[in-house]
Amino acid sequence: MPKEEGYVEDAMLDYEEGTQFIAQKLPRLMRKYQTFTDTCFSKGKLAVKDKQLMALAVSVALRDEYCILSYTKACIDENCTDSEILEAVSVAAAFCPAPAMSQAATLIRDALDTFESQDKEEASE
Repeated sequence: MPKEEGYVEDAMLDYEEGTQFIAQKLPRLMRKYQTFTDTCFSKGKLAVKDKQLMALAVSVALRDEYCILSYTKACIDENCTDSEILEAVSVAAAFCPAPAMSQAATLIRDALDTFESQDKEEASE
């Protein structure tokens, strides 16, 4: 059964507000952290798309719901297909089967539905 209506959007907003709070309290730290993560996710020997898929798989393995949502969105933004996303999640499932599959069957399904609907709405505007 999917989480309550609006859960994905609420969680993403919660994460954004939380990072803004930390940025206000520790601006130098957040600037350095953002520079670090921007560097990690920039194109190198691996494509950005592949890095986002890797991050999603790690997020699922660690059961970090905020990162799962964030990286699912990042994967969609990098034009990953549902099949690519679910295949990356299956790699996480190889390392920690039950938690990874429960996340894939619920949270990632809901995130894909939400973000793809948002993208369709934005495209029609």
